[in-house]
Amino acid sequence: MVQNGIQENKDIGGKAWHRSTILECFSFFSTSERGLDLVEVVKRLKQYGENSLPAPKTLSLLKIFINQFRNPLIYILLIASLVVFFLGEATDTVVIIAVLIINAVVGVVQEGKAQNTLLALQKFTKTEAVALRDGVEEVIADSEIVPGDVIILREGDKVPADARLFELKNFQVDESALTGESVPVAKTLEVTDKIGVNPADQLTMIFRGSLVVSGTARAVVVATGLNTVIGGISRKIIDIETDVPLKKSIKNLSRFIGIGVLFVSISVFGIGLLYGNSVGDMFFTAVAVAVSLVPEGLPVVITLVLSIGAFRMAKQNALVKNLGAVEALGQASVIAVDKTGTITQNELMVEKVYVGGKIFEVTGNGYESKGDILLDTAPIDPANHPEILFAGKIATFCANARVSFREKEGIWKVSGDPTEAALLVFGEKAGFHKDELEQEEPQINDFPFDSVLKYHASIHVVNKKTFLTVVGAPESILEISETLWTGSKVPRRLTAENREDIEKVIHEMSSKGLRVLGFAYIANYTEEIGVAPVRQAVFGGLFAMRDVLREGVRDSVEIARKNGVRVVMITGDHKITAEAIARDAGIFHDGDEIITGKELTSMTKEQLIVRLPRVSVFARVTPEHKLDIIELLRKNGDVVGMTGDGVNDALSLVAADLGIAMGKIGTEVSKEAADIVLLDDNFRSVVAAIEEGRNIYNSIKRVILYLFSTGLGELLSVVGAMIILMPIPVSPTQILWLNLVTDGFLVAALAFEPKEKLQNRIVHGGNKFFFDRLS
Repeated sequence: MVQNGIQENKDIGGKAWHRSTILECFSFFSTSERGLDLVEVVKRLKQYGENSLPAPKTLSLLKIFINQFRNPLIYILLIASLVVFFLGEATDTVVIIAVLIINAVVGVVQEGKAQNTLLALQKFTKTEAVALRDGVEEVIADSEIVPGDVIILREGDKVPADARLFELKNFQVDESALTGESVPVAKTLEVTDKIGVNPADQLTMIFRGSLVVSGTARAVVVATGLNTVIGGISRKIIDIETDVPLKKSIKNLSRFIGIGVLFVSISVFGIGLLYGNSVGDMFFTAVAVAVSLVPEGLPVVITLVLSIGAFRMAKQNALVKNLGAVEALGQASVIAVDKTGTITQNELMVEKVYVGGKIFEVTGNGYESKGDILLDTAPIDPANHPEILFAGKIATFCANARVSFREKEGIWKVSGDPTEAALLVFGEKAGFHKDELEQEEPQINDFPFDSVLKYHASIHVVNKKTFLTVVGAPESILEISETLWTGSKVPRRLTAENREDIEKVIHEMSSKGLRVLGFAYIANYTEEIGVAPVRQAVFGGLFAMRDVLREGVRDSVEIARKNGVRVVMITGDHKITAEAIARDAGIFHDGDEIITGKELTSMTKEQLIVRLPRVSVFARVTPEHKLDIIELLRKNGDVVGMTGDGVNDALSLVAADLGIAMGKIGTEVSKEAADIVLLDDNFRSVVAAIEEGRNIYNSIKRVILYLFSTGLGELLSVVGAMIILMPIPVSPTQILWLNLVTDGFLVAALAFEPKEKLQNRIVHGGNKFFFDRLS
């Protein structure tokens, strides 16, 4: 079957390629290490279609205009205008139609602006890929990649399709947009027998949309287009339909009005006949009653309220794609947040350094080189502490990454491994600048991180001697170390007791969600590294780093919590890391529970619903798990807002009552799926938007209460006059004029009511207005 020019192939999409040998892959796709020939490529392009996903849907202004009339309340008003027309009041019919057109124009202006801004955010630049065709490297458009192609990947490349690795060297990939993990993944060729594992655990595979941060690799393409993991998510999005709460409320309100108008009009008509009135008079009276009950000004006032709210939210860096989403924030009872890029900055930073038996703390903000180094909570001067100078120099030697600040986008950009970027920044805080340091002590050789040895090595000339430094997994660094740096010229022997003490520090740091690296050196290295592992190294210490919290996140979470909005974190990261970040952000507290993706799979929905109120963190979850969580929260009666930035968030963004995407670091898939886009990627903007949503929610309730109170007054005037056998005091035309003009100006004033401070508000407190019940 062909969808959007792409043929689905269940055999390709369904096979567990991470468990297959490379020979099985070559055999299945009738290919080899030399790749495909041009004739076969052309044939497969016809068979499978281009390696692309459906383009994001954009609506024309005409379509947006027509959509403004797809509202049950508008339907009632159109029926009312037809009744008035047949009564001979053509002028009033024109007035109603004019009001509806003005209402539609206001909606078009706002949603059209949002769409244009979103299009400006989207980057539809075509990327290229390197493929082997008949054994020759060719640079081609990634849309021309087909199953069976052999692709070559190098540092900085974007992975163009899902593929099975068969050759690699020090190969690491950033899969955060797909899996939510902020730490690069070291790939391997070792086949696993696990069935149905998370894509994050498929170490022999690479997936479309991820980024190569170091090393080189060759892989055979096993899926393209909609058959990729990203493609599967895109396909599922199409099948998810979720209305924002306001849309559902308006539907219910319209049904309530329609049934109420019909019931009251029939009742008045029948009572009038019992009192001896003629059929003609009572028909006229019933129409007057119907017109009095229909709030003609409500659609335009609601649109006005929402537009003003959207304008205010734009000032808070929240771009509203769907006007109804503005009010949805006012009803939100749960905000589900993604960790990477939302709660954190997706910027690793060295937070602690263990060296010379001391633990130093490091402050700062992500990749910015400003920050203090503390010992026993007091700031120190690195120049007076040889331990920091020693650790800072080794960190700088082993950091091949580069960081730069993009003024226009307001973000830090990393070239290379984010882990090494964190080491580079720490080195600068310690007083070292890589370029200056390497002018004095030049690098003569470098060996990128090796997935088998689990460390990165670098050789420099220091005091006319070769100086080897290694940074890597702490257990690997301990294994190759025989002595311990103490600050003296002669290192001390590394005893079993020393090892035990170091392992305790490693465990303590890891239990706090920190990523721990060990470092070591050899002062006069003469062996040829790469042939055999390093031996007899001097253990230097430990670097502990974590993804940095966004500024103000903790305060924003606390404001939301005090006002009845529960914040839960959903992430693809490991349980320990997720808990540590959630504690720092104020999301996880003692007594709260954490559920992992594995537990989600093994539990029934009934068991999950019972535990949901106590769960504040969901860890190690897949995109499908996120979707299940959102649906369960909604089934539990919550109005759910979901924030996210990656492809793995797209399903849940669509399924939530309100999807909120990051505008700067967010993927195009996530921005397309969302109702609101945060232009500054800041969680504080979510809380500010909730404040605006609450104000809008209350404004709409005030408008409805006012309109129905005036309608009730008109109804009582008509019915009262009829009961006491007096002439009807107002005609349908006069009622229409009162509703459209007099009411219109008064309720418009309610739209401009200044908003209350969120922290002074009680959420859903007291008796609920009937509009809440209709919701």
